[in-house]
Amino acid sequence: MVTILVLATTNKNKIKEFQEIVKDFPIEIRSVGDFGPLPECIEDGKTFDDNAYKKALHTAKILGLPAIADDSGLEVEALNGAPGVYSARYAGESATDAENCEKLLQEMAGNKNRKAAFKCVLSIAVPSGPALTYEGSCEGVLLNEKRGESGFGYDPLFFFEPLNKTFAECTMEEKNKYSHRGKALADLSSEFDKVLKWLNQRLAEEKPPKPDHSEFEGNDWSK
Repeated sequence: MVTILVLATTNKNKIKEFQEIVKDFPIEIRSVGDFGPLPECIEDGKTFDDNAYKKALHTAKILGLPAIADDSGLEVEALNGAPGVYSARYAGESATDAENCEKLLQEMAGNKNRKAAFKCVLSIAVPSGPALTYEGSCEGVLLNEKRGESGFGYDPLFFFEPLNKTFAECTMEEKNKYSHRGKALADLSSEFDKVLKWLNQRLAEEKPPKPDHSEFEGNDWSK
């Protein structure tokens, strides 16, 4: 039954990732950019789960199609989980990656506890509200200065000990294998057949029942 799953993003890399996941299933991945301008979803949730679900449901309700969204960020132990859901705008609403990294370095100056973790939540929602959730996390430590030219966000500061390098020094293959997002996507991919069955069941339940005309049988409409 499901033929289209909408990604609540216009990010080409994310679109390619999901297309790879569903390549062996009877489903088409579309992005919100395929449907023209849509009302903006205000991400004011207190957790990654809140924001991912809110974006997925927002998109699903507007388009009347199942939708998937993600929310992710960095949680620093010494900062009680900050920047968390504010990771992308830690230094201000229109802050650049460099500005966010600089603020984080300032906040962590002199702090010996450098433990941090990237978190990601994927949410798949149907128009009526029910959703599935997949999560991934990756633990590391924060450096005192940036290293590496790849990646984005806080990658140059996030040192991943198993590879002995920052995420900004990793190849795309290495990062996809160990990252928070990579783990969440791997879990989703491993049971996408079950996800598809769940979506079909939910969408079937949402279809309005056929009208019952039995009460009108025998009526003489000429009167």
